[in-house]
Amino acid sequence: MVFSSTLFLLLFLPAFLLVYYALPYRFKNAWALLASTGFYAWGAPVFVFVLFGSVLFDYLVVKQFSKRRNARPWLVLAVVANVALLGYFKYANFFVENVNQLLKTFGIEPMGWTEVLLPIGISFFTFQKISYLVDVYRGIRPPLKRFADHALYVILFPQLIAGPIVRYNEIADEIVDRRAGINADNRLLGLFRFCVGLGKKVLIANALGAKADELFAMDVVTLSSSEAWYAALCYTFQIYFDFSGYSDMAIGLGRMMGFKFPENFKNPYIAQSITEFWRRWHITLSNWMRDYLYIPLGGNRVSKGRLYINLWLVFLISGLWHGASWTFVFWGGYHGFWLVAERMFLLKWYQRMPKLVRVTWIFLLAVVGWVFFRSEDIDTAFAFLGAMFRFQDMQTFYWLEVNTTLVAAALFTWFALLKGVEEWQVRVYETPPNAIKTIMISVCSVLLMVFSISFITASGFNPFIYFRF
Repeated sequence: MVFSSTLFLLLFLPAFLLVYYALPYRFKNAWALLASTGFYAWGAPVFVFVLFGSVLFDYLVVKQFSKRRNARPWLVLAVVANVALLGYFKYANFFVENVNQLLKTFGIEPMGWTEVLLPIGISFFTFQKISYLVDVYRGIRPPLKRFADHALYVILFPQLIAGPIVRYNEIADEIVDRRAGINADNRLLGLFRFCVGLGKKVLIANALGAKADELFAMDVVTLSSSEAWYAALCYTFQIYFDFSGYSDMAIGLGRMMGFKFPENFKNPYIAQSITEFWRRWHITLSNWMRDYLYIPLGGNRVSKGRLYINLWLVFLISGLWHGASWTFVFWGGYHGFWLVAERMFLLKWYQRMPKLVRVTWIFLLAVVGWVFFRSEDIDTAFAFLGAMFRFQDMQTFYWLEVNTTLVAAALFTWFALLKGVEEWQVRVYETPPNAIKTIMISVCSVLLMVFSISFITASGFNPFIYFRF
């Protein structure tokens, strides 16, 4: 079920919230777990059993932590099992496809294979499950006593499908007792945050996505440079407003329920280095990779050569986490290359540049990276970049055609460059509303909801980019 669908907006969400607020507190977790199970089962009923089976496995393994003098083997067992499950469902097809390609090269008959279907959101909930195991093992938080609470942490529907990746230590207390967070202010601020995310997704990302899909589907040989740039820019803003919009909706829904989910985006296209970009883009993934992969590999405590290798390795894994394709691996390695280069010497060079030059340069690096992220294969990506940078046929200036949305996306994106805007954004989302703010965000929420539902009903184009991950 998609957040930006009439089924969710007009039926599921109102029914869920009506019952959730009406129930006594002791029944809220049970209702949230039941609703979350239904939410996931709507699109993937068979995989509900896989999801609950893996959650039960983790729950039983964690019980062994306190019973054993050495719990490390149990942690290793559980992490390996979770990674193996992710590996089978997400990468088995990719592995067999590449093996068969290699066999074909040597004239050997390819192996037979029945394609494995991908459970929705498996990359996100696998990382959450690993964070639970590791946080409990490290003693950061005690384990949840009830299986239903443990299942709710993993299956909670606002963040189940596409994040943000909510680590156990961040909401452990709220799973057990969040009565202080269930109040009128959080309901209103959560609704407003949800509507902002819905507007970003429906009114901006969908419009840009339709044009990007049309142009990326064309034969790259026939693309003019202006068409290629237009497609790349549309996708660059589409993926940001699509994914950050989903994160806003998830954070808003969580807040309406009394949860405080972590921020996942902080104006990434105003970053002045790739290092800063990854502190602003998909923040929960970056933090997860840092704390559960980069630091265990040695972090900054190793030699410079080892540090650079570790950085690149982490980003290669991050790329592969996004999808079972060499384009994602290349995209991860591409960002890893720039991160290493910045550690080596580029950050010193950037300090000599004006701020707007740094922002423009990093934005262009991101655009080039997104071409690999969007393309079907690496050859197509390089051909697409060739079309962009040969700068021919620029007389067909495509972005003058239907570009109100693209201009609006750019303005909303770079508005945060102005002094004080980012602090203002935090105040809007976090400060308890007074009478005037209550009226203003209520009116904005209603308008965004009405316009978004109107656009949804008028258009059949409504994908979520990160559902495939």
